[in-house]
Amino acid sequence: MDMRTSQTSAGGLTISESAARQIARLLAGEPEGAMLRVTVSGGGCSGFQYSFAFDNVATEDDLCFSHDGATVVIDNLSLEYLQGSEIDYVDELIGSAFRIHNPNATASCGCGTSFAV
Repeated sequence: MDMRTSQTSAGGLTISESAARQIARLLAGEPEGAMLRVTVSGGGCSGFQYSFAFDNVATEDDLCFSHDGATVVIDNLSLEYLQGSEIDYVDELIGSAFRIHNPNATASCGCGTSFAV
């Protein structure tokens, strides 16, 4: 497997300290080798949507990166939509969630998981 790996930043994508801490906490409860997979797919109310899931397998098409105990994997197609983005974790009064600050998005939904380019 020719999986590319980076620290903190992968293909122009970064992970915040807050997101790294939360991902590391979540992965601690998963089997050895687990990673957080971030994907972009068609759908949602704005045209595209972000998805987050645990995965134990990375393919040759994936870019993996780690930061402070957090391992994130993203496929090449999704990475095209995420260039220059930051994965963040926000903990607010109304709830906590992963957020992607995407400079490529021309519009986004109030839920924070749907965007347009």
